[in-house]
Amino acid sequence: MNHAYAFYGKGGIGKSTTSSNVAVAMAKMGAKVLLIGCDPKHDSTFTITGHMIDTVIDILEKKNYHAEEVEPDDIIKTGYLGVAAVETGGPPAGVGCGGYVVGETMKMLNRMGVYDNYDCILFDVLGDVVCGGFATPLQWAEYAVIVTANDFDSLFAANRICVAVKAKAAKYRVRLAGVVGNRILANPNGNGESGHELIDLFASEVGTQVLGYVPAEDHIRRSRISGKTLFELEGIDTSPYENLANALLCEPETVIPKPMGDRAVFQVIGNRI
Repeated sequence: MNHAYAFYGKGGIGKSTTSSNVAVAMAKMGAKVLLIGCDPKHDSTFTITGHMIDTVIDILEKKNYHAEEVEPDDIIKTGYLGVAAVETGGPPAGVGCGGYVVGETMKMLNRMGVYDNYDCILFDVLGDVVCGGFATPLQWAEYAVIVTANDFDSLFAANRICVAVKAKAAKYRVRLAGVVGNRILANPNGNGESGHELIDLFASEVGTQVLGYVPAEDHIRRSRISGKTLFELEGIDTSPYENLANALLCEPETVIPKPMGDRAVFQVIGNRI
């Protein structure tokens, strides 16, 4: 494995859109890329392949849960610009632990030697509450990337992710590369604000950088619905994702974050709203 990136963030904040478009941007730059969806919702790679692929759980069920019979081609599918895609999947809602499935998938891919076949591995991970299972990709990643909007709830989740990164950094190579400001509104209150003041404040507080900002554009939502990456649509500015891909490929400066306590997030971020 050359470079591995774990994308985290609050549910619905745009991790899958960000990671899938960054994956394609990396492929355009000549990298061999694998995108691994680590969410029971199993739609991380939807825009890469154009459909919802069979998950690791689906394949295991077909094999009567004999993991030793699963081959890489069973679970790895090729999508746009040659980007490879895997979806861990998970148990039905209310049954079992999705985080456990993620952890076991990481181990399975390692046993298969899959990680060594790619220049870049991207993990798209559920990040509202980072339990042990959903934190497992941090054990395999070199860089953690947090996707957040300019609001309290997503920044509160971002801070919890920093806690997980700090804990994993004590034993593994993972470090925080920075945050990505997503769905940024230009001057949202008509008073000269940039639309990312809270993100900038948060990054400063935890000791990291902002890797880039992605504007709130309707074509991003429409691309998701149509099952296509932005790079497949005509007349669309893809530069925010190309800039992110370039920043990540150029080995960005990393840190072990300094997360705030939960109450401090309310004091520092909540009081600015």
